[in-house]
Amino acid sequence: MSRSIPDLKNIVITFLLGLLLLPFCYSARGQWDFKTSYFKIHIDNKGYITGMKNSTVTPNREFAADKPSPLLSLYNYKTGNYFYPEKATFSRSDTHFTIDYPNGSVATVKLETLPKYFRLTLLSLTNREKITDIQWGSYYTSITNLFGEVIGVARDTSDAVNYAIGVLALNDITTGGTSTTQGDAAPFQYIIHSPDKNRYPLPDSLHEAQLFSIGGDGISDVAFYSHPETCFRILYGNSATVDKKGQVLITYHAVDRREKRDISFSLIPFMAVNSPNHQQVQPLPGVDFIGSSIALWGSPDSTALLDVIQEIVVAEKLPYPKVNGKWIKDPARYQPDALVTDGNKYDSIVSYVSQMGFKAIETGVYPFFKVDRANRGYIDGKNFETKPFHFTSGDKSHKEFSDLANSRGILIGRHNITTALAPGTKDASPLPGDSVCCQQKQILDNRISATDTLIAVDNPGYLDEVSGWEGHAKSLNMIKIGKELIYYSGISKTVPYNLQHVKRGYWGTTPAVHHRGDTICKLMATLEYGYDGLIPDMFLQDKIAEYYSDLSSINGLYFHDFDGEEFLFDTGHGYYGVKRFFRKMFERAEQLKIPYLRFTGATLSEGSWHYQSVWNVGGGKNMYDAQTRKWGSTTSEGKDIRDAAVSNYFPATFGSNFEIDSTSTVELYEHVEAISIGAGATWFIPLSQKSVERSPNKQAIFKTLRTWENARAANAFTRTIKKQLANPANNWRLVEVNSDTWKLYRMIKGEMVNPVTLLRAKGY
Repeated sequence: MSRSIPDLKNIVITFLLGLLLLPFCYSARGQWDFKTSYFKIHIDNKGYITGMKNSTVTPNREFAADKPSPLLSLYNYKTGNYFYPEKATFSRSDTHFTIDYPNGSVATVKLETLPKYFRLTLLSLTNREKITDIQWGSYYTSITNLFGEVIGVARDTSDAVNYAIGVLALNDITTGGTSTTQGDAAPFQYIIHSPDKNRYPLPDSLHEAQLFSIGGDGISDVAFYSHPETCFRILYGNSATVDKKGQVLITYHAVDRREKRDISFSLIPFMAVNSPNHQQVQPLPGVDFIGSSIALWGSPDSTALLDVIQEIVVAEKLPYPKVNGKWIKDPARYQPDALVTDGNKYDSIVSYVSQMGFKAIETGVYPFFKVDRANRGYIDGKNFETKPFHFTSGDKSHKEFSDLANSRGILIGRHNITTALAPGTKDASPLPGDSVCCQQKQILDNRISATDTLIAVDNPGYLDEVSGWEGHAKSLNMIKIGKELIYYSGISKTVPYNLQHVKRGYWGTTPAVHHRGDTICKLMATLEYGYDGLIPDMFLQDKIAEYYSDLSSINGLYFHDFDGEEFLFDTGHGYYGVKRFFRKMFERAEQLKIPYLRFTGATLSEGSWHYQSVWNVGGGKNMYDAQTRKWGSTTSEGKDIRDAAVSNYFPATFGSNFEIDSTSTVELYEHVEAISIGAGATWFIPLSQKSVERSPNKQAIFKTLRTWENARAANAFTRTIKKQLANPANNWRLVEVNSDTWKLYRMIKGEMVNPVTLLRAKGY
């Protein structure tokens, strides 16, 4: 029987409506499909992601693991209980999921499909009185190659598969890792994982996801890196990890930070010298988990960083520092820096760096720069009267030196100890502020005079622990009562609970009378070896962040080396504390019209990834041995940091390396630049005016470095070429034809062969 015209019209309308609803693929049975340009997920009626497909290939390749992935989980840190979804419904009209949990909670989650990612946002949660934390995932994948533990990504980098699945936090309250993470910062340790079971099979004595201690005594950072084996993977986060099958899972979470929490944490577990410490975490009014939001994405791995992650960052207004018009995460902007390491002669330093094509100088010959808000950022005096930089024509202040360098497009920076409040600085001593971080708060149980050393407390709770999260420096174990710092070591085990080995008026503070009932603040401290200091609380940390930007503006210092960057974890707010610090710093910099703040640091975390330009740590043969052409020949530091950085789409590093001196050859720097560009690495080149002037090859070396850096900045190296450059067995020579063209030659037995023409990429 033929259909009438109205029937056909209705069929067409129904068909067109169906096309519009394809991104949701709503089913009456409660199963939903959602699709971006590259990625397709399936969510069942219990609230689990049960399908993750690469939609760019036919048939679609499935990456969901055999374990379902809860869209959103709930957590109670006091009991250690998770609550997983048991029922889900989806509303097409407002794209909301309603998810029911066995404890009676109901979550409303908005799922928005964007061209290249899904935006998931927690809008509300009922019956939340005992819920302290919400968790996105864990999202289990079948990918077994690379895992980016910092930003949360599962990567198969093989040519056959070439696919990645990842998550990014879309606001500061959402941080990488699981709800069970004490201190909101993942421990520093090794995990066993083979990125390729055929090439790197695990020995019978090891299994996937097995955890091991880092090396050394827990204090010397050089000794941390103690496993050159490929299967030992150092961890700098837990946004992604692997299961016992080697499959990558991804997790983010958000905490209700409005209430005080008690945690027990060790930044470096498995070591007696870094035993867990208890801490009462400062509550933060208004910082809740409602509104937590993530981007869930999947795409070809080879284009994920600049095609998808960059789009998420820009569209969601996440931190987006740029240098020379490009995002700092763009490999074309992986620039090396210079480090002045010997002597105090600066006449030619800016000229050297300019000729090399480098863009930043760290003045590394001075002691740690220490935060002191008393100077309001005028580190050389209100009139810049202090002149620490020696020039033959006359010594210069930081401001005068930076003016000289900045005019040539070169940044000047200092090596600092991040937020450590050193003795003798404002907020620490001789008049300590009230916004230092308290690890524990107890009550004074007796009146004491200015000379009494018998100090009783009402509760000994954890006062026997030596302060800090790493190193536990006994010299920094102290309490604060009023405006006095008091050293102690240990506490009696019976009533009255008296502090032991007391020293009054510590760090030059003034001993005073204190009364029964006064608050005792056990201070959170850093570690020794020049890092000695107290940790600020979150609100003082905010002010220190702004201080750094004021200092930058006043002195023209736009490059910072945040040694002790892990001190930003020490408030107990972990990666949230890191995000908050750098957001405050960069927002203040924007107000002051600073175009670009460049910084490196002692670590890399989910909190710093967006802001941090490079990760130049360590140095010498610990990082990259140019003679043996090995990533870390004395320790595994070079290999370990390379693996972590590359897996997280971040530049690796050679550390401080390859000083120009009388023995330096052009061939060395041809090799170093080739590996740097091929593997995606930066470094500090140590500079001493005395050493450079002894080099007969200095001009040729400068030219070689600049040639490679010009080609890098032009994005002239293809993915295929980079793979060849990354092979340390190869030798190369790069010749600049003109500002847009280069010839790359293989060097075989001293001969230049097999030339390849490299061209400036469009937009660079």
